[in-house]
Amino acid sequence: MSDAMTPADGETPGDPETAGACGAGEPGPLPLGVVRTPTGDPAVDAQLGRLADADHLAASGHLEVYEDVHRGLREALSALDRSPGPSGAPAAPGAPASYDTRS
Repeated sequence: MSDAMTPADGETPGDPETAGACGAGEPGPLPLGVVRTPTGDPAVDAQLGRLADADHLAASGHLEVYEDVHRGLREALSALDRSPGPSGAPAAPGAPASYDTRS
């Protein structure tokens, strides 16, 4: 095994306790720099903004953030199903005013 492949003292190759751990002088987790484009829905935008919290965590902490964001997005989607009727947006040109037309 070459020096580049030699594990550090007390480290076992494939050991989950030390795999990916930052040693002395190594930088910690760094943000990925992913641009988050606003969706226009405040509830969704808040959840997408929460993803930035994972940027500063080790990979082992990402799951909690992702599960929290997923839960929030599901709630936002469910809220759409509970909305009180049509949005009042005009029908597309050429579309019938109602699809409940029977002959």
